Amino acid sequence: MKKKSILLLTGIATFYFNNTYAQETVQDSTRTASIDQVVITGNSRPKAKIESSTAISTFNAKEIQKQNPISAAALLQRVPGFAVETSGGEVGNNLFARGIPSAGAYEFTQVQEDGLPVFEDGALQFANADNFFRVDNTTGRLEALRGGSGSIFATNSPGGLINFISKEGTNDFKGVAKLETSTYGLMRTDVNLGGALIQDKLFFNVGGFYRTDDGIRKTDFKANQGGQIRMNLKYVFDKGYAKVYYKKLDDRNTFYLPIPLVRNGNDITEFSGFDANYGTYSYRSISQLNIPQAGGGFFSRNLEDGIHPKVDVVGAEFKYDLGNNITVLNKTRYTNIDLSYTGIFPAGGPTSAADFAKKKGITGNTFQYSLVSNGQNVNPQYVQELGFWAIDKKMNNFVNDLQFNYKFDTGNITAGFYKSNWKSQQNWNWSNILTTATNSPELLNLVDSSLLPTSTGYSKTYNGVTALSFLLRDSQVQGSLNDLYANLDLNVTENLNLNAGVRYSRDFYKGYSVNTTSGNLNNSGLTTDGTHSFLTTTADDNMSVLGNQYSYWKYDIDKVSYTLAANYKINSNNAVYGRFSHGFRSPNEEAYYNYFTTTNPDQPLKPVTTNQIEVGYKFYTRNFDIGVIPFYSTLKNLSFTDVFSDGSSENTFADTKNMGVEIEGFARLFNNVMELTFNGTIQDPKYKGLAGNSTLEGNTVRRMPKLYFNISPAVNITKEWRTYVSLNYYGKRFQDQTNQDTLPSFSEFGAGMSYQLGKIRFAVDATNVFNTIGITEGDPRSPSVQSAGNSTIMARPIMGAAARASITLDF
Repeated sequence: MKKKSILLLTGIATFYFNNTYAQETVQDSTRTASIDQVVITGNSRPKAKIESSTAISTFNAKEIQKQNPISAAALLQRVPGFAVETSGGEVGNNLFARGIPSAGAYEFTQVQEDGLPVFEDGALQFANADNFFRVDNTTGRLEALRGGSGSIFATNSPGGLINFISKEGTNDFKGVAKLETSTYGLMRTDVNLGGALIQDKLFFNVGGFYRTDDGIRKTDFKANQGGQIRMNLKYVFDKGYAKVYYKKLDDRNTFYLPIPLVRNGNDITEFSGFDANYGTYSYRSISQLNIPQAGGGFFSRNLEDGIHPKVDVVGAEFKYDLGNNITVLNKTRYTNIDLSYTGIFPAGGPTSAADFAKKKGITGNTFQYSLVSNGQNVNPQYVQELGFWAIDKKMNNFVNDLQFNYKFDTGNITAGFYKSNWKSQQNWNWSNILTTATNSPELLNLVDSSLLPTSTGYSKTYNGVTALSFLLRDSQVQGSLNDLYANLDLNVTENLNLNAGVRYSRDFYKGYSVNTTSGNLNNSGLTTDGTHSFLTTTADDNMSVLGNQYSYWKYDIDKVSYTLAANYKINSNNAVYGRFSHGFRSPNEEAYYNYFTTTNPDQPLKPVTTNQIEVGYKFYTRNFDIGVIPFYSTLKNLSFTDVFSDGSSENTFADTKNMGVEIEGFARLFNNVMELTFNGTIQDPKYKGLAGNSTLEGNTVRRMPKLYFNISPAVNITKEWRTYVSLNYYGKRFQDQTNQDTLPSFSEFGAGMSYQLGKIRFAVDATNVFNTIGITEGDPRSPSVQSAGNSTIMARPIMGAAARASITLDF
């Protein structure tokens, strides 16, 4: 990899220095000054950023292009207040807003495209919101709002709103085409075209991407393969417009899970035989699963399919001026998702060969391991039990947002009705397999050599599987949301603006789960190898069998969210604001399942409620801007719902509080020669107000760094040639609520350069250039740290060093 990187960088650098073209070009450093930016997310009308009483970060298409993020999560790392874990790969990552803890995903923020949710609930089990959208050249702008008015303009979003706004056509025909390659086998093509079919009346935009690569972590198969297409058509008339759009996403992505590492205090090093930067248990040699079922038939799965969403979206938007200063805006969308999810989830950590055999009931030294591939006997030092998890979800969502806006001399009033119906039908089939504890794992069989091959319990595996379909789940969740909202925006004076909003949510949830029983294959008539019955193996002893009894449940939400804010514009460059907001998050999918399948729940099921206070100072000029936003938040009834490696899940409740400061800024220095972007967050999230003598009281909230920041200086060497470096710092965290398992801080460096030759842009971007081993999370699926010796941990580190090279044509 390093040799390829050096050759790639050297070749392109040589092109830069030897280029003889000298023509006027648009600077690659093009950036819309914050003083000129207008935002729409979390506001009832488009508003200048300096006049908005919200904490909001914005990135236009040019800025996104400069950053060239490897995933949506990597882009969101540039937003203060958002602690982002990016180690899962292109998708399946986690985002925590303002210290709000969760099991992962986007539980307290809503991810939107053009003001409507990608899917109504962005934290369904194994259905993170970022599974269902991709950032490409059809994206015109990102607006990321923290806290504030999020709970007024969307559901389940007290942590904020993340709104990806699509490009639309204009009178001028414009297009962009991009080719990209990398040190990890990437071949990617992006195209976007937009223009007018009828000048001033009918506009179109169409684009998308297709990509295939081997993955930064070595899987020995195509780790990522697929793409999307997006298109919209907009007709503008005298009193408004009508727009229709469509999106098709069909993409496969490998999801990376924890690997073994060695920890010595704050030092993290590789586990013997496992490459921390490029190794993974998700490997081709263990990718195929084909096992008999206790209920009959066989279950087959291919790990190479990874996270595979098939998404179809069709939507429309209509705006009309009714006269008398009243306008109506209606947005509607239907989303259908067929998600196939296959991943390797470690069941604890590496274990010595003898200890694992003992765990399986083999005493003494009568255990014998062999390779499934060829039957050869082997003596591995460590072995690893891995969960082979297969999940299928059929999901759909119909949403309609009807909004009326009345404009008067000193402000406007917005009132709306939000309706959303969604359904998620899921089926799980989980097994455990046994492998070597190495980068390129090999499937292992384990037998007790003191017994005859015909003896009961002689084998502890079936073709490398230690537990056949130990967990099946068939369940469904449906949501019917009926929300009324109103927002007042009032200019008390030329410089003082007041904002007040309220949302009434009358939401209904229901679902079912199918009961399961235990079974085996002892009397199935099947054999393990064509000769021996399943009595000779323990792999089928605790198989799960779906029953014929259904548990039905219902749950209603009747809640009010509200906010009050004031923004004072000191002058054209300075503003201060303050805001109080109260919002909530309905119980998530796993919380419903746990509660309604538990005979005697220990606590009632309640929404998570939040209160937030924030104040802010904004200073904007054309060459410098900064925002400083202190905030304080409290949460009640927070539910932890991690699913463990044995299929059980935690059902813990807590309250939290957090106090912090978000900082975001940009500077253009030395007559545009140097640019500096930076953002950071300092916070102190704690558990508080717990019943009795809880050991959690006063502990730091798990997985939350107290300090994290990103800083990126860039130098415009010439008008055409730009280079940059970046530093992403992620502070020390605790993996668990008890604060016993520490995850050390780390710094990740990136670098890149670009050259603008007329309308062609050449660029190289490198990530984690020093091959830092930085842990974003431990293993939340194990109740405690699993180890082979006191220093071995299971954790998920960031990707190793990689470089990408691209050529972009704007026309």
